[in-house]
Amino acid sequence: MTASSHESVPSRQRKRFPGISSRAYEHPADRSALVALRKLSGFDTVFKALSGLLPERSLRLLFLSDSVRVSDAQFAHLNSMLRDACYILDLEKVPAMYVTQDPRPNAMCIGLDEPLIVVTTGLVELLDEEEMRAVVGHEVGHALSGHSVYRTILLFLTNLALKIAWIPLGNVAIMAIVTALREWFRKSELSADRAGLLVGQDLQASMRGLMKIAGGNHLHEMNVDAFLQQAQEYEAGGDLRDSVLKILNLLPRSHPFTTVRAAELKKWAESRDHQRIMDGHYPRRTEDKDTSVSDSFRESASHYADTVRTSKDPLMKLVGDIAGGAGDLGGKLRDKFTGSGSGASGGSADGSKGTGNGSGPGSETGSGEGRGEG
Repeated sequence: MTASSHESVPSRQRKRFPGISSRAYEHPADRSALVALRKLSGFDTVFKALSGLLPERSLRLLFLSDSVRVSDAQFAHLNSMLRDACYILDLEKVPAMYVTQDPRPNAMCIGLDEPLIVVTTGLVELLDEEEMRAVVGHEVGHALSGHSVYRTILLFLTNLALKIAWIPLGNVAIMAIVTALREWFRKSELSADRAGLLVGQDLQASMRGLMKIAGGNHLHEMNVDAFLQQAQEYEAGGDLRDSVLKILNLLPRSHPFTTVRAAELKKWAESRDHQRIMDGHYPRRTEDKDTSVSDSFRESASHYADTVRTSKDPLMKLVGDIAGGAGDLGGKLRDKFTGSGSGASGGSADGSKGTGNGSGPGSETGSGEGRGEG
């Protein structure tokens, strides 16, 4: 690592992870969703075509001309955080970073040849120093994982799909790839949240940041435990109809719901995997070439099996019952949706609960892009 890359020192003592591989913090669902994306029919063709056609130079010139580049002279505190994050995750080349005027709190890591980080003024004004440090670490995690390439293609295809939506069947294939990209990107956010925690090393700051993205700068009105309780209620509440509505609400979003992100991050922070990393035991980049693909598949499959087994969501419970050899699938489905049978006392099936049109508090308007840092 060059001495000029990281001239500042951390404002407080935090651990560093020399040579850390992104595999150390990547969520199993992130890797499996990316594998599924790459297997999608037509994806390789589109990816290769867009890799040569996307106007990356134009994109960089746009931010250079109409945003503020972070440096020692401009947004120096963000520049210090950026260098510090790259130092902790041992990312040798510090990505360029820009602040752009936008009241919506957001951040993203884009670029094909080299990652480029963009944060909005809304996010800078919303978060305190430690919360912002976690966000910068989040974006550096995207850069280390190579997510910027797919994020750039997602942004381009989303805009393209909107422009050609009037053409009959013109955007069907594109929307299939956009949907798959969004599914992967939502999972990649869970990985980047973990990277943000490794950089900030302050779980409460990460939790506060997610709460502010959800509810604004009103910390005196919010509570981390109550916020996490919302995630539990969201996962366990309702019946199968609500499970379907959750899926419909999530599909147009680029980010997972903030309560879910907070719960996932807290679970990982308390896990043995996280503790091992903090103790200095983690996979190195030098070992990436020797990584077994089949081992990654098994890890992802094990994760999904655990998710289905432990989930309180009615749909996941049903999937677990089916996988476990439960009988009379038709009867189970009928009982779940009509409220008849022994499970009927748990809730009403008359439409008074679990109904909706998919446009509730969790849905997005306009482009359908989710809130929060990318």
